[in-house]
Amino acid sequence: MSNPSDNFDPEDFDFPMLNRFSRDVRTLTVELDSRSAREVVDAYYNLQENRIAFAAQARELEKAGSPFELVNFLAANLSYMEKSLKNPLQAYAQNSVVGSWAMSQYGIGPVLAAGLLAHIDITKAPTAGSVWRYAGLDPTIVWEKGQKRPYNAELKTLCWKIGQSFMKFSGKDECFYGKLYRQDKERRVAKNDAGDYSEFAKSILQTKNFKENKTRQTLESGKLSDAQIDAQARRFAVKIFLSHYHAVAYQDYHNTPAPRPYIIEHGGHVHEIAIPNNPFA
Repeated sequence: MSNPSDNFDPEDFDFPMLNRFSRDVRTLTVELDSRSAREVVDAYYNLQENRIAFAAQARELEKAGSPFELVNFLAANLSYMEKSLKNPLQAYAQNSVVGSWAMSQYGIGPVLAAGLLAHIDITKAPTAGSVWRYAGLDPTIVWEKGQKRPYNAELKTLCWKIGQSFMKFSGKDECFYGKLYRQDKERRVAKNDAGDYSEFAKSILQTKNFKENKTRQTLESGKLSDAQIDAQARRFAVKIFLSHYHAVAYQDYHNTPAPRPYIIEHGGHVHEIAIPNNPFA
């Protein structure tokens, strides 16, 4: 059984109400603002989550020899509705310089671009570092018990999805940030093999309790796990992408180049990673 939510023809299903709704959404002329765009992005991912769950249930029902057609039908229609939301989100993102720039990057579609645009207010983000902190990507931030969350959870989730996308498309020559992910991962693997992360591994063991024996044993050996190395490389690629996103948004709004990120200005870097498809170059 092929996954109906991944590839199906809407004409295979006769559900006039949902089909008409989806067509109406795709042709609807509406100007979203940041608040409404955030809600539509949330709706998109909620539909996606339920579509995936229904598709999985349909497969299990079929394997068990139980009638699966209705659940299969629901998964297909949720997929149709999910896809229909991309059009208004694409229109919202294309209405800005930075939204259009984001979508020009391989691995960033209209939903991710619209989500970033809806959550990041460039008037409140003087530096790339402020965007990293707001997205929960500043490792120095500590969330103490009883305190307000020091970052935006929805934006952090979006950034995780962006990292996953860069990883997924890292083998594509067109994916600039995917290649950064691969290069950084190779660098980190070499450092890990050389024992350069031994102190970091020790500090992790002191602050976290690992139930998974393999990860704990790897850390006890003075090395980080493969999953931890991969996560670091994905975060690196995302942070560079966000620094570029901030630079484009900042220059568009302030009509002057953005301050360079701290890691480039003061971190001992010998060169700055140029912004791909920079509209101000």
